[in-house]
Amino acid sequence: MPIRPIVITGNPVLHTPAVEVTEFNDEFRHLVEDMYLTMDAAPGVGLAAPQIGVNLRIFVYDWDAEDGTPQRGVVINPKLEISAVSSDAADEETESEGCLSVPGERFPLKRADRAVLTGVDLDQKPVQIEAVGWFARIFQHEFDHLNGTLYVDRLEEVYKPELAEIIAERGWGVPGLSWMPAVDNLED
Repeated sequence: MPIRPIVITGNPVLHTPAVEVTEFNDEFRHLVEDMYLTMDAAPGVGLAAPQIGVNLRIFVYDWDAEDGTPQRGVVINPKLEISAVSSDAADEETESEGCLSVPGERFPLKRADRAVLTGVDLDQKPVQIEAVGWFARIFQHEFDHLNGTLYVDRLEEVYKPELAEIIAERGWGVPGLSWMPAVDNLED
């Protein structure tokens, strides 16, 4: 069970809708274990299979609720229902989001405050989770990955020139780039 490289914006798998999982075999279980290891090493609060170059509808998450209760799990073939998204501008301090496929960067993005996630777990048992606040944001972010959308694709126009400059300066935006959690130091 290895930590896997995380692909960086520009890889086509990040902009391709993922396909439904149909085989729940040992190989698939190993993939899920690898996803947890990779997410933890990054570190991140969520990781979708396309982010490690696997075009399947699955993501893992790890979030501590406001009361400190850990929320850790996997959702396979998810569906997501969200509340209305406010038309107000995103708050730069409280609504900034990051992504392991756009490493080291954060931009404000308006998201729905509530979400209901359904799908199945590794044993193909139904999962339904109601989430609010940041937990709902995590589900929306990871669900977007499964539909071929990065959070930066949703940014307000005012942030797009800065994003374009970052992508150009770092040489991103082309296929084949990745980084290895627990090995690559992306802060330099």
